[in-house]
Amino acid sequence: MKSIYLDHAATSPVHPKVVEAMVPVLEEVYGNPSSVHQFGRKARRILDEARRRIGQSLRANEKEIVFTSGGTEADNLAVIGTARANEHNGKHIITTSIEHHATLHAVEYLESQGFEVTYLSVDEEGMVKAEDVEAELREDTILVSIMMVNNETGAIQPVESIAALLKGHQAYFHSDIVQAYGLMEIDVTRTGIDLMAVSGHKVNGPKGIGFLYVRDGTVMESLQYGGEQERKRRAGTENIPAVKGMQVAVEVMEEQRSDYKEKYLQYKRLFLQTLQDEAVEFGVNGSEKNTIESIVNISFPGMNVETLLTNFDLSGIAASSGSACTAGSVEPSHVLTEMFGSDHPRTTNSIRFSFGLANNEEDVIEGAKKVSQIIKRLTA
Repeated sequence: MKSIYLDHAATSPVHPKVVEAMVPVLEEVYGNPSSVHQFGRKARRILDEARRRIGQSLRANEKEIVFTSGGTEADNLAVIGTARANEHNGKHIITTSIEHHATLHAVEYLESQGFEVTYLSVDEEGMVKAEDVEAELREDTILVSIMMVNNETGAIQPVESIAALLKGHQAYFHSDIVQAYGLMEIDVTRTGIDLMAVSGHKVNGPKGIGFLYVRDGTVMESLQYGGEQERKRRAGTENIPAVKGMQVAVEVMEEQRSDYKEKYLQYKRLFLQTLQDEAVEFGVNGSEKNTIESIVNISFPGMNVETLLTNFDLSGIAASSGSACTAGSVEPSHVLTEMFGSDHPRTTNSIRFSFGLANNEEDVIEGAKKVSQIIKRLTA
């Protein structure tokens, strides 16, 4: 049975060029980049070059790149570190109810520490409105955190409009750009965002590496105590092989971005068209136009997430959902709940399909046909 991977938004295959670049570093570059001897200097050169190259991908200064263990740590560092460092100016934070849990759980922690959090709602397309941010902005607001692309629906949020509203205000603007970074061209001078979190394994790089862009002048506390690595923002010996892998993943990403965008959009359209051709009843959650090319979230009326994912897996189809399946019960997706309401069937009958490096047109069509067969069998 052929396995078809349609879950690239969860994690992506490591690009062969990334593996090729990492192996010699693992084998030969074992020095600590903080050491002054030749072994340390060799590691330091790799670290510095990766930081410079990754900074260029955002049109950022290399000094504004802080390597982390991934997107979650980057989000935590941005949200908690910035809030702690600026609480003397106020304790109000604005975010949305559809953020990744790396952000949501961070702001929930801050609430337990006495911070006040305003959670903005979204419309049925999963979009937050810039004017809603403006309406909730206060003199004591110190941080606004809104993701660039939602990880469940692929909805692209109006972050540049929100950043424009914050000009002249004390609040820092943080955005989780994990799902956006691989396909959207991002220029820090244009976006106006102060803090951006990225994960390596979402862009065909290795797991266990990511980074946080921190605009020069941003006041932020470190969350770890130890050495003075990463300009005192993130203690701990840097993961040099993974840093090298991330650099190469970013270089490949930039070379192939326009091709990837076109290819993944074609995959999405093929998948949806095949479902239509197979006469399957379904609906797309969110706007089909205002979403990232690689993600589509689909509701299958009369179905439930647990049954669907189990049957998909048995047929070799890998997909996912924002719903949490625990002990035979389904906890609705928090994103779809915000879009449609807590009792809406879409919150527990929807699946996210996401396309990427592991796909071609043939397996996308085959995957859609297998999904169609399963839906028809379950509704017969």
